Amino acid sequence: MALARQIAERIVALRTDNVPRAALDWSKVAVMDTLGCTLAGVTEDAPATLAQIIDVSATGGEALVLGGASRASALDAALLNGVAAHVLDYDNTAANMGGHISAVMVPALLAAAEAFDCGGADVLLAHVAGYETGSQIGRAVHPFHTEAGWHPTSTVGVFAVAGACARLLNLSVEQTETALAMSTSLAAGNKANFGTMTKSLHVGQCARNGLMAVLLARKGFTANADAFAHKQGYFNLFNGAGRFHAERVLETWGAPLDIVEPGASYKLYPCCYSTHSPIEAALNLVREHGTFKADAIARVDSWTAAPRLAHTDRAQPKTGLEAKFSVQYCVARALLDGRVSLKHFDEPALREPALQTLLARVHATPHLDGQFEPGQGFAAEVKVTLKDGSAVSSRVIRPLGRTSANPIPPEQLKAKFVDCAASVLPAAQVSAAADALDRFEIVASVREFMRLLEVSGTQVAQRKTA
Repeated sequence: MALARQIAERIVALRTDNVPRAALDWSKVAVMDTLGCTLAGVTEDAPATLAQIIDVSATGGEALVLGGASRASALDAALLNGVAAHVLDYDNTAANMGGHISAVMVPALLAAAEAFDCGGADVLLAHVAGYETGSQIGRAVHPFHTEAGWHPTSTVGVFAVAGACARLLNLSVEQTETALAMSTSLAAGNKANFGTMTKSLHVGQCARNGLMAVLLARKGFTANADAFAHKQGYFNLFNGAGRFHAERVLETWGAPLDIVEPGASYKLYPCCYSTHSPIEAALNLVREHGTFKADAIARVDSWTAAPRLAHTDRAQPKTGLEAKFSVQYCVARALLDGRVSLKHFDEPALREPALQTLLARVHATPHLDGQFEPGQGFAAEVKVTLKDGSAVSSRVIRPLGRTSANPIPPEQLKAKFVDCAASVLPAAQVSAAADALDRFEIVASVREFMRLLEVSGTQVAQRKTA
């Protein structure tokens, strides 16, 4: 039996009454977190530029384009909101998928749920299904997939979207199989575009493509059921012969569900996850010694694992997007300010004289032999050497929120949502949206819920002139 068929059977078998409550609760966290990241991202250049070439309407579309009151087709809303969800790099990740998982799914799920008038519980179950699909296919292709330069957020995430939307819209096994097989031809995205607007375009495109595969499968569109294992199919094309493990997709399916264990990784800082351990190490030093003055520092050393450093070694970032992938910048900012926040990735923040002074003294290198135990791939150490000759250092093995075993406290995640949403919504709407998300499993109509997130033209104009 083709792999797409076997995955489809498992997706269709998922029901609210046979899924652990913890899985649905984590889905609710993911929806809240992703929505917050999306609302905070809508004013960034990438989604704003994309919106200039997408047809949106004040009344005629199926789904809300966040940040205003305009609507687009479900496919275009998934695209636009998907770009906004990821542009700040503040959204969650899934270790086994090797990328950002909810940012690809939630925009597609909300757009489809609005178009087809589904409920909150439907979205939560669908998110569980998509999460498992993306994570398990990710297990089959890593580490070779990402080492080759593919961006798993989109090249694997498209299956998460297809699985999620198939479950949301109650596709049959045959239709779900087709949507998954079709998605092998819709997977795209390379790591060469990290640090640019195109990285977030990967997410929007993935959200749109996965949903499109599902909508086409509903209408009888066809695809080769053997598109994963075919000699010219997904595994061989993306990884190469002998560089994938197809058997891993099903060997641990649902035992436990990946969304429960190890769970998603959530972010407290709006930058690449590979910078988070060194940020926390720097913040530990600030908590112990207070913020540092650039002129008092002779040298800063940051050690992270070589795979983490490969895409975060940017000694002189020139843009906010580049700074999100600069461990040097993130560590310097943490030492100077005692925090790393959204405003720190605005262009003026990069040009601050004290920051530039310290940035030139930050040295980022891979872990030294024996510095950390095997398997501590997200461990980091930061050492600050002062001009008086004294030195202080701190180590972090894994950042807070890396797995469900060391979660960020719920009140901190809710505060993150409120902070993000407040960038585009008035306080009353932020509060109403947060309350609805707290009880999302009993929201009868996502269509009605999305109206809580509409922003009037007057509010948009005020925001642009602020």
